[in-house]
Amino acid sequence: MALINPYINFNGNAEEAFNFYKSAFGGEFANVMRFKDMASPDFPVAETEANKIMHIALPIGQNVLMGNDVPEFMGKTNENENRSKISISAESKEEADKLFSGLSEGGQIEMPMADSPWGSYFGMFRDKYGIEWMVDFDPNYKGKI
Repeated sequence: MALINPYINFNGNAEEAFNFYKSAFGGEFANVMRFKDMASPDFPVAETEANKIMHIALPIGQNVLMGNDVPEFMGKTNENENRSKISISAESKEEADKLFSGLSEGGQIEMPMADSPWGSYFGMFRDKYGIEWMVDFDPNYKGKI
């Protein structure tokens, strides 16, 4: 079966954000590529863009959280868009609380972790980088959504 891996765009602070995510999830980066790593006569890179992240990947379980800094010539990414969220399915209430607490630090909590009307333990927030997250623990989850 195919996996879905979220890919997040940032306006120059992808490395900072991914170090924050790494502190919450643990693990090591599978890939970190900077714009200067791709520089060539065919792909010139401005000095102001050289150390920005072209691609970064943090494995989380069987999934990979990926991202990059949007180059200035492409304009700014909308850090307040609200059409999508990253959903985390925790393996326990304790893990859900730990991830919620760690990732929401400095952000805005929309719905604190609590038992939901649909039977799971659920919370929602926007992190300090503007990324929206949902954390869920469903004790009845059997691998099917």
